[in-house]
Amino acid sequence: MSHPRSLRFLPALALTACISGPGTPDNPLPARPPVELAPPAGDAWHRHAVFYEVFVRSFQDSNGDGKGDLPGLISRLDYLNDGDPHTTTDLGVDALWLMPVFDSPSYHGYDVVDYERIHPDYGTVEDFERLCAEAHRRGMRVILDLVINHSSSQHPWFVESASSRTSAKRDWYQWSDTDLAWAPPWDLFSRGSTWHKLNGAYYYGVFWSGMPDLNLRTAAVSEEVKRIASFWLGKGADGFRLDAARYLIETSGGLVGQADTPETHAFWKEFAAHVRSVKPDAVLVGENWTTTPTIATYYGSTAQVPGGDELQLNFNFPLAEELLKAARTGDGTGVTLKLAEMRTRYPVGVADAPFLTNHDHVRVATQLGGNTGQLATAASLLLTLQGSPFLYYGEEVGLANGTTNNDEAKRTPMVWDASAGAGFTTGTPWFSFSPGRESAQVAAQSNAPGSLLSRYRGLIRARHASEALDRGGLRLLTSTEGRAPTLAFLRTWGEERVLVVHNLTGGTETAGPFALEGESAEVLFAAPSAGSLVRGDSGWSVTLPAHATGIWRLR
Repeated sequence: MSHPRSLRFLPALALTACISGPGTPDNPLPARPPVELAPPAGDAWHRHAVFYEVFVRSFQDSNGDGKGDLPGLISRLDYLNDGDPHTTTDLGVDALWLMPVFDSPSYHGYDVVDYERIHPDYGTVEDFERLCAEAHRRGMRVILDLVINHSSSQHPWFVESASSRTSAKRDWYQWSDTDLAWAPPWDLFSRGSTWHKLNGAYYYGVFWSGMPDLNLRTAAVSEEVKRIASFWLGKGADGFRLDAARYLIETSGGLVGQADTPETHAFWKEFAAHVRSVKPDAVLVGENWTTTPTIATYYGSTAQVPGGDELQLNFNFPLAEELLKAARTGDGTGVTLKLAEMRTRYPVGVADAPFLTNHDHVRVATQLGGNTGQLATAASLLLTLQGSPFLYYGEEVGLANGTTNNDEAKRTPMVWDASAGAGFTTGTPWFSFSPGRESAQVAAQSNAPGSLLSRYRGLIRARHASEALDRGGLRLLTSTEGRAPTLAFLRTWGEERVLVVHNLTGGTETAGPFALEGESAEVLFAAPSAGSLVRGDSGWSVTLPAHATGIWRLR
């Protein structure tokens, strides 16, 4: 779900003051402990999986109507993961996140009219079950976008709720006799109201009038939401991405009452416990577009449930901004500071969910101006960090935004080849292809060793070939002070130690020396033409060409 973000927070500034305050010769700064992030606790599949976000409408059309569908997605599963770890022609992802596939009047699906019916454009429930079976056969999981903060205003629940003040479903939504004039919680200075007039009363809809918020304080609504989750888990789903997770239960107007309320956290604990009771290894992924300290609270308590008793994965929006900034500017300072902040804020042992962009962002290729070196750097940063990275479909080939200024331009059809329909459709695509499709396509990059697609494939293979990269802890080797043209860290798991070094710049850079144990270094990934890692008296050093990444297992 997208929404404006007029409120800006600056946690990194406060962190900088703590980390890099001035010292003097008479009062030197005390030695700082290294920034270390513990490996995710437990052995659940989702704690180290590589996820791939799919907008079904734009991925593959199977019937020529110009709209992607579930049968089309099934036909492309081998591109994502063919089930054979020895092949190198698939991307190698471990899980799929499907943007909303339930029946909806909108192209995007975030206003649901039937939570138990697949959108007719996409297929049927039976098609979804077949998708899950085929994905599972290849070793992939499938999670669904579950939108329970709100429904469509066309949903039968809301139609009934609005029909009468005495309706049996009146309290399934929030109603008021007057306009309470609450501004959106992300823009408290807005003159707009989140209360909308209908039939002589006002209902609450934080995003817009077409998406009335469900009232999850009503027990019947809460139970219905849990029943719906059980329904899809029974059909093969392996978990849910939870839209607008911060905004579930409101207690009053203003930021404190409309977002991150104690009641919202209590509901997520209850919902998570229910999902675990139905399918113990299912995952819940939270969309909490906010600051690091607030995101950290959505893991809940780790006392009884490894990784937290609320949402096991939470998208790291602040880190995403810093990763793209590092790729664009050639300076990784923001990344180092963000990792340091995560160390102090995130509960120990939780799994991060890093990403670059998703369906609400201007695409990476557009943000980076199509710069091939910067795109390669962004990919390398994402896929060498710990946790569960998420890729947005088309990101792996440098798919750019469309030419219009709307959300559809962030969700244009996938480009598979150079044919008129780009291998996506034999008909007219539901939305125009993005510019640059001559090179930002799968066919053109599949057999090109230096392509962006090849880098994504190689990085994911390297990740899966090393438990330290796949699921280990992270020790930052780059200082949090000053400019950082290179970014280096050590990934560890048991006795395995893997050194990762990124040259973020467009020129040659030398990194090190790093005082790390080891007599030899095994190359796990080196591109493009990364220099040799050399051990000297002071430790390991390496000279890297522009935008190169080197990954070595130290022995």
